[in-house]
Amino acid sequence: MLTERRQSGDVPFDQRSPVGATIEDLDLRTFEAAYLPNAVAPEVLAENGRTRTQQLSALHLLDPLGRPNHAALLLLGLDPRRWLPGAYLQFVRFDGTDMVDSQVIDQRELSGPLHEVLAEVDVLTKLHVRTALKIPDSGAEIRREDIPILAVQQLVRNAVLHRSYESYTPIRWYWFADRVEIHSPGGLFGRVNAENFGKPYATDYRNPRLAEGLKVLGFVQRFGVGVELARKACRELGCPPPEFQFEASSVLVIVRAAR
Repeated sequence: MLTERRQSGDVPFDQRSPVGATIEDLDLRTFEAAYLPNAVAPEVLAENGRTRTQQLSALHLLDPLGRPNHAALLLLGLDPRRWLPGAYLQFVRFDGTDMVDSQVIDQRELSGPLHEVLAEVDVLTKLHVRTALKIPDSGAEIRREDIPILAVQQLVRNAVLHRSYESYTPIRWYWFADRVEIHSPGGLFGRVNAENFGKPYATDYRNPRLAEGLKVLGFVQRFGVGVELARKACRELGCPPPEFQFEASSVLVIVRAAR
């Protein structure tokens, strides 16, 4: 963490601006229609006469020179990968349990502003979860998912929020017949370690401005509870708890199917 802060002059990476970026690189329609109304109270919006540049600056999406920072480009950029080449998800669905002997039945690159990416994540998750139908001798039929939808959604969002965007590596989201794997570039950050990971009191943010933006857009309800929500969803479905593997430059999470 100290090395990262020294390299960035104590400014988080998501608050730094790439050379050449301008306000024209942002989707201002989405900013006006979706971001701004959720970030600022209606009565305040009705009273202030700020320009779009002033509004973006007030919400910490521009640097002192008026250039959009990395968080703004990720949240509202017309082409985030122009500035951050690794800012996408690589999704692959296999029909078996390994990459070598299994057939690929679906693969996609999910890129664009993060609200569009995460909306597509939700659609894909629901599409690829398989539901078993059990008809008991008496009573109503029982439908049961093989993978908890909420757990996958929360863990992918967690990866999008906490990954290192300085890396050119995408988030790799692999869906096998018996499990889901999410590979995220960037190791644990700040006060978070392998022992306290996932506990609400041990929250730290590599991308604090991005975290606030995802909260504004409704993809984060309460900071620090995403992993615990995923654990609860697995527990309620009868799945093993999510497994986490931590490396210096990556995090892997595995969600196994219900037995």
